[in-house]
Amino acid sequence: MRRLWLIFAQTVTISLAVLFVVGTLKPEWLDKPSPANVVALQESAVVATAPATTPTSFRDAAKKALPSVVHIFTSQKIRTRRNPLFDDPIFRHFFGDNPAGDAPRTSGLGSGVIVSPNGYILTNFHVVEAADQIEIALSDGRNLNARLVGSDPESDLAVLQITEHNGKELLLPAITLGQMDNLVVGDVALAIGNPFGVGQTVTMGIISALGRSHLGINTFENFIQTDAAINPGNSGGALVDSQGNLIGINTAIYSRSGGSLGIGFAIPISIARNVMEQIIQTGTVTRGWIGVEAQEISVDLAESFGLPDTSGALIAGVLRGSPADAGGIKPGDILLAVDGRAVKDPQGMLDLIAAQKPGETISFRLRRQNNVLDTTVKIGKRAPPRRERE
Repeated sequence: MRRLWLIFAQTVTISLAVLFVVGTLKPEWLDKPSPANVVALQESAVVATAPATTPTSFRDAAKKALPSVVHIFTSQKIRTRRNPLFDDPIFRHFFGDNPAGDAPRTSGLGSGVIVSPNGYILTNFHVVEAADQIEIALSDGRNLNARLVGSDPESDLAVLQITEHNGKELLLPAITLGQMDNLVVGDVALAIGNPFGVGQTVTMGIISALGRSHLGINTFENFIQTDAAINPGNSGGALVDSQGNLIGINTAIYSRSGGSLGIGFAIPISIARNVMEQIIQTGTVTRGWIGVEAQEISVDLAESFGLPDTSGALIAGVLRGSPADAGGIKPGDILLAVDGRAVKDPQGMLDLIAAQKPGETISFRLRRQNNVLDTTVKIGKRAPPRRERE
């Protein structure tokens, strides 16, 4: 009997020792999987009520921004060839100075945003292009005349100013400008404008993407993409955040039908503000220029040149006597960096050079054959785009 008891005690002792070792070194061997937790899932904490900060309405944002968004009505005369007989004194004696009647006019509509209490309005260039009469309709029902302060076709922006009304300076409801640094994909966005001329309208969506380029809309592109409905007549209107602050100027849509398909583009307020301030101060926008023609580096070109990747811009041509020519840049070079900032592609190169001030000497990093070299270029002034004759 005593021997059996000793065997039982030794067996229990050994079993407890094994269980202790396994529990310490391999605890997962002892876990019993349950049918409800076969796959490891990450769950959020259970909340009995919705957080107090969850927005249920954007009425405050709309109320804040709506008074600053205006409707823009433009008109222009249709230019026709004048018959030489109209200049004949005898003909004019019998038929008058305007025998053909008043010249026909075309009209257009768009939207704009009041950015200053003294009447400055930001809108798209294509809204007011070639207009000889501009009328602004405020949200309170007043109609006022406006003049074109200046425009920048390459970014599709224009600045208007409402003229004095009955000799009195107007104090208008200016919108609050937002911060691009606070904007991320997924944020709520409200588009405000006058679509199809139906009246002031607010649509809601999110920020779908940032930094959209290579769209062929403008020379300089860095668009905010949103799915907030933007339709004809919204151009020049406001894209605001959930606080009612201006984050962009609605500019274009991607559409095969002419209506919104959920892909709209707005010019970021950071770019619009820079262009606006230059126009107000000098009447024009000044950008840097060096006189090169660049092309994108494809995978095939990268392999033929023995390049590690496709980043950079291939210099396809250099204008003789240009700043680039004076700085030693040659066709076939690959531009890698401008003023210490990397060049990703030709569009990035154009943006970096345009941001430089004419007259400054800037460092450029190039790849020539298998060598990387640095040079300096004195930035020139980019000429304004030529307008076609009418």
